[in-house]
Amino acid sequence: MHDVPKRDRSVVPAGAYITPRPAGLRKRWLAAGVLAVLVALVAGVSLGPISLPPGSVAIELLNLLPGVRLDSGLTEREIAIVTELRLPRAVLGLLVGGLLALAGGAYQGVFRNPLADPYLLGVAAGAGLAVTVVLTLGVGAGGALSGLPATIPLAAFVGSLGAVAMTYLLGSAGGRSRSPATLILAGVAVSAFLSAGQTYLLQRNADSIQQVYSWLLGRLATAGWQDVRLVLPYFLLTSLVILLHRRELDVLSVGDDEAASLGLHPQRSRYLLIAAASLGTAAAVSASGLIGFVGIIVPHTVRMLAGASYRVILPLSLLFGGAFLALTDVVARIAAAPQEIPIGVVTALLGGPFFVVVLRSARRVLT
Repeated sequence: MHDVPKRDRSVVPAGAYITPRPAGLRKRWLAAGVLAVLVALVAGVSLGPISLPPGSVAIELLNLLPGVRLDSGLTEREIAIVTELRLPRAVLGLLVGGLLALAGGAYQGVFRNPLADPYLLGVAAGAGLAVTVVLTLGVGAGGALSGLPATIPLAAFVGSLGAVAMTYLLGSAGGRSRSPATLILAGVAVSAFLSAGQTYLLQRNADSIQQVYSWLLGRLATAGWQDVRLVLPYFLLTSLVILLHRRELDVLSVGDDEAASLGLHPQRSRYLLIAAASLGTAAAVSASGLIGFVGIIVPHTVRMLAGASYRVILPLSLLFGGAFLALTDVVARIAAAPQEIPIGVVTALLGGPFFVVVLRSARRVLT
């Protein structure tokens, strides 16, 4: 019998071979992400000025489940510390970190740039200006734990979305042929304009500088579940929209013409994802202030370790981003105890050198 000849690709017409589909999310990576979240949650509740046994804390967290009642060995005072002080803060860290990393991954896919930032479209500048207005004009009543006005989260949220709206309108001024590059340039212009307004207000009201910068450096101070309840609906909505459209980011990565030929509406998908990512970023900023590096480092690292498909990047960024910020908050609490380091400072100190290592590794891979 004659051997069946191997298929000769040299005689097959161009286009006959299709690039294999990107690998999907592997169970081991999903399990690693869930494990990271659980470890960060237990660490965030256990560690602090008063350290608690991690095993007892884990049991007490299990007691929060319906029908579970185990003896954790903690006193009533320690249980109150777990459930009313540390657990809300740890959960808020998971939500904010997950939102920032998820938004960063979405922006990187939309703009086809692995270094895109959640604050790309003026979100940070809009939030900063709005908070500065509240603090300098004395709007709102005094806040509880942080000492800032209670209207700060609302002001930051409205300012963030207002800045994104300005960026969109400015980017649309050039006609229907707007591109991701146009939006980025519009975001730079809006950020510069709003930052100038913030600087002017601070110059005219120097006594408010300390309060403004304490917010700008980021914090997760919370005295209950109120901030968690405020952020949770936006977390669920943002996660649902972005994760449901994560496959479209893989299609957009090949170009608008190719995406349109495959039945996708590039502009509609792009702006839907931008709107969802901006909404999630605004909610995160309103609760925590400006925390950098999470939206860049986490998605970029996931891309290098787990795969380049956004079906992998986005869900893992959601998990690892939350774990990263929750653990960073632990460092911020205990590194200079009894004082706290602003969490934005810690993310910069950890993220800067790590980012350099990631870039060096990426360069070695490319060369």
